[in-house]
Formats: sequence, C-alpha cells, structure tokens
Amino acid sequence: MKVLVTGHNGYIGQVMVPLLRAAGHDVVGLDTFYYEGCQFDDEVSTTEVIRKDLRDVKPTDLEGFDTVIALAALSNDALGDLRPQLTYDINHLGTVQLAESAKQAGVGRFLFSSSCSLYGAAGDEHLTEEAGFNPLTPYGESKIKVEQDLTHLADETFSPVYLRNATAYGVSPSLRADLMVNNLVGYAITTGKVLIKSDGMPWRPLIHIEDISRAFLAALEAPREVVHDRAFNVGVTSENYRVKEVAEIVAQVVPGSVVEYAPGASPDARNYRVDFTRIAAELPAFQAKWTVPAGVEELYRAYRDHGLTAEEFTSAKYLRIRTVLDHKEAGRLDEDLRWR
Repeated sequence: MKVLVTGHNGYIGQVMVPLLRAAGHDVVGLDTFYYEGCQFDDEVSTTEVIRKDLRDVKPTDLEGFDTVIALAALSNDALGDLRPQLTYDINHLGTVQLAESAKQAGVGRFLFSSSCSLYGAAGDEHLTEEAGFNPLTPYGESKIKVEQDLTHLADETFSPVYLRNATAYGVSPSLRADLMVNNLVGYAITTGKVLIKSDGMPWRPLIHIEDISRAFLAALEAPREVVHDRAFNVGVTSENYRVKEVAEIVAQVVPGSVVEYAPGASPDARNYRVDFTRIAAELPAFQAKWTVPAGVEELYRAYRDHGLTAEEFTSAKYLRIRTVLDHKEAGRLDEDLRWR
C-alpha cells in the first residue's frame, strides 16, 4: 500500500517508517520538522518527504494514498500546557482537518495515534476500550476530541481506526528524554540516581516504540471489518507497572545506581492500568516483542555506547518543550508555532 505518515521525523515515526517499508509498503513522510537536528544517532531516513505543517495539509497532498497514519501532534504534557489552545488547534483540529482531506482525496483508511492518557485518573482497575475517559491534560483531552470527531467521518469508503498507545519507551534516532522509562535510565547512567519525581505509586501501561509500530502495521493490513471505526488499546496487559517498579528495574540494570525520590515528590493523579485483551484477540498479527526489563537493557547499552552525559541528556536536544521554546526565543517560530 501507499502510506503517508505524518510526524514521520518524530520519536515513533523514525522507528515506524523503516518497519513499514520492510513490510513492503511504499511510505511517504510529512512533517513540520520542529526537531530537525535533534538526532540521537546518525541514522538518516531515505523516505520521500513532504515538508509541511499539519494545519496546512490539503486534499491534493493526499491524492494517491491508500492509508494515512496520523502521528503528528504536540507530543507531551509540558508542551501541551505551554499554550493549551495550540494543543487543540494542532492535535485536535489539525488532525480532524487532515482526516477530512484524506476522505475527500479518496484515502480508504486513517490510523489515528491516540493514547491511553485519555483514561487519566483511574486507579487500579484494568481499563478496556469501553472505560470512561478522565483526562488530566490538554494532550489527553485532544485525543478524545479527535476520536469523537473522526467517528462521524466513518462510512463505507473511509475507515478511521483509533490506536490508544500505552506510554512509549525505547531507543529512537529521534530520542525523547521526557518519557518515563527513557528518563529514569538516562538519569541513572549520567548521575547514578534513579530519580522518581512522584511517590512512585502510580500505574502506567508501558510499550516499546517498535511494538507500537507493529500494532500500526497490523491495523494497516487487517481486514476492514476488523478495524473499521474501532478503538484498540495498544500494549500488553502484563506490561502495567508502578513507577517505583520501573525504577527498581533500572537500578538493577545500571551499575552503581540507586533509587532516589526527588525533593517534594508527591502522589501523581495520572494513574491508570489498561487491559489489552482486544488487540491480542482481534489483531493477532500484532505480536509484542519487548518487555520493560529488556527495554531498560536496550536503553542502558545505547546510552553507554553513545557516551551520554548529564549535560547532553538534559539539553534541549532531547526535550520537546525546550526545543520548541528555543525556536521561539530565536525567532524561528511565531506564537502559533509556525515557522517564520
């Protein structure tokens, strides 16, 4: 199939695109390139690229594609809180406009990168796709709004699919240091401290970015009747962990590191466990290959071999909010996060 991946130059996209191509698909990327030059390694994608802001995509940009995979978004809570209206303008309205353009252009399938963060403050119960929403951030709210709007576009010619990813981790050419597992390992290897910023008790469902990519591939290739206008929690039920459990795994892997709590560490309202029975049963082509302990080992080796320092790890290079703020302060981006 011919596939357009928005946000292909981001953390997940730089892992997903090679996987889709290896499966035989013709992949084109579309990105605004906020994070160009923020590479963790020297790997360079040879994918055909459309350099365009998500908000400016037109039907003519999408003609000839069989599927659109919508990854592009302001991608963490700190960035979402910077100016919440921008999160709605880009993540919500921009994605819905993309879907409308895709439908008008004759694209048959639209895979939306949603998030388990829309469950928000939930507690200890394992949540299925029928669970209520309780988002705590503009980011989580934007995912709900997109799902609600896309379902109105679904018909016999256009199939939206909602892939609610667990919290991502893992090595990527476009590394993020603002994700929990990546962050804990980075602090451990550069400071000797596995620094927990909450009381360690919140639950998080966790998934490696390669496994997220495998889930999208499975949804891309699945029969229409299996995925049409449906939500899938993306992850593995056994991969729900408390934050302190992840910290203990990191301390076991990174030599000489010890678990510590940050000054003022307190309970975190973001607390949810997720049930992933549906994707296991109905998309059997999706076979997760990673566990958190294996992912921690991978991150430790990658950081060590890279020679990661504390200065590099906490620089703007791997922190989405810092990169965007640097662009704004330098006058490269305006207040609406458009290139000048």
